[in-house]
Amino acid sequence: MSNSASFAKEAQRTHKLAVAGMLSAVAFILMYVEFPIPALIPAFIKLDVSDLPELLAAFALGPVWGVVVTFVKNLLFSVLHGTSSNYIGELCNFLLGSVFAFTAGVIYHRGKSRKSALIGALAGAVLMAVISVPINYFVVYPAYVVVYGMPMEAIIGMYQAINPSADGLMKCLVLFNLPFTFFKGLLDVVLCFLIYKPLSPILHK
Repeated sequence: MSNSASFAKEAQRTHKLAVAGMLSAVAFILMYVEFPIPALIPAFIKLDVSDLPELLAAFALGPVWGVVVTFVKNLLFSVLHGTSSNYIGELCNFLLGSVFAFTAGVIYHRGKSRKSALIGALAGAVLMAVISVPINYFVVYPAYVVVYGMPMEAIIGMYQAINPSADGLMKCLVLFNLPFTFFKGLLDVVLCFLIYKPLSPILHK
């Protein structure tokens, strides 16, 4: 490999690291910007757009970089902010965000068009929403029962206060968490398509 090719490759790697670091920092800050929607879902579940930077990373740098940004974001949040859930919430955020960003990135980089970006992002949002159900059912909510000492019946009761027909955890997750997670993904997709082009000179060399 010539010196010029080696230099170009190193410059590209440095650029990717710099962009990934920047996006990770932005994602970390966005984790603080969250708010509940109590009329639609229990108030302990909050809406944020911290998955947006990892979606940008997946498109601009590649699917693996989307996962890297998701990991660094949650690592920074755990270290600098601390955890109130014994890292359960951060683990869930990492798993779902990784599925979202990686799926979108893989599909986009097969075609690298606006259409493939939209298909990838929507597929990522759907997959993230679907996977959120078993993750919450088998991992997150049982762990919350142990960590907080709150009976599962009390958690389900928060859902029933909004919709009395939600009489079991699985039904709660399907009626509330699945569409909420999908909506959250859609919001990230819309924002991504609005800001990707203006940010393109920064994201790409």
